[in-house]
Amino acid sequence: MNMQWPARLFHRKPDAHKTDFGHVFILAGSMRYSGAACLCANAAIRAGAGLVTLGIPRGIYDVVTKRLAPEVMVLSLAQTTDKTLSLSSFKEIKNFLKKVHCLLIGPGLTQHVSTQALIRKIIGLDELPMVVDADALNALVGHLGILKKNKKDIVLTPHPKEMARMEGVTSAAIQASRKKVAKDFALRYNKALILKGFKTIVAFPGRKLYINKTGNPGMATAGSGDVLSGIVAAFLGQGMPAFEAARWGVYLHGLAGDLVARDKTQVGMIASDIIEYLPRALKKMEEGKNGLDKAKR
Repeated sequence: MNMQWPARLFHRKPDAHKTDFGHVFILAGSMRYSGAACLCANAAIRAGAGLVTLGIPRGIYDVVTKRLAPEVMVLSLAQTTDKTLSLSSFKEIKNFLKKVHCLLIGPGLTQHVSTQALIRKIIGLDELPMVVDADALNALVGHLGILKKNKKDIVLTPHPKEMARMEGVTSAAIQASRKKVAKDFALRYNKALILKGFKTIVAFPGRKLYINKTGNPGMATAGSGDVLSGIVAAFLGQGMPAFEAARWGVYLHGLAGDLVARDKTQVGMIASDIIEYLPRALKKMEEGKNGLDKAKR
């Protein structure tokens, strides 16, 4: 497939302002999983978002800010005794949503009862486009009807185990019929779905399935999914429709991973390497060089 980037991503007006490229709000992280919050936020700002605000439990502020790109803003929110986001933060979050263009929710939030209740309440809002990942997907198990309440663009990003939990089947059943599972889910809930794994699938009702061909086994490493969700959120925030944001996101994510593998090997790759290589991958796409056979180190 010849992937030609939408021109607006690379041809910015001379008088452009940072708000022209979207303000992404991310709800992520907990005491144990502070790294997930940093990875998705750093990926979103590197993938072209004009502004990124990371919403975290206030008790992990010092830990997160030491690893966060200085360009990312931070919103400290009410927390549980386990230093996860608390349901009591809902009002403040809802008010903040009026200031942004896109929401990413889920990475590292944990399955704490209060946090999961907060997630469901936020997803039920019909406010703005969002990416639903990781523990936000877990919060939807048994509550998938919430997706139908939100008419905005939503991209869900499950790996096979998360997909299996939502569908109430085994991972083996998901893997045995990946295309059908993705297509049926997208049609049932009228949402974009990224079913991660070898040849990641992007599905959306009324559109052909997109089967991604970039990426390599070295990307099967902790935090890689957090990076992907940050990239997709950045594209949603820049005004891309859900299906386009999803397919361009997985393609760029995989291309950056392929460039990392060439320089650092698959074995030595970590998720933050993928963020580091995003500008190189973007440059290849801007130049129209889709194959790594033509890519120079």
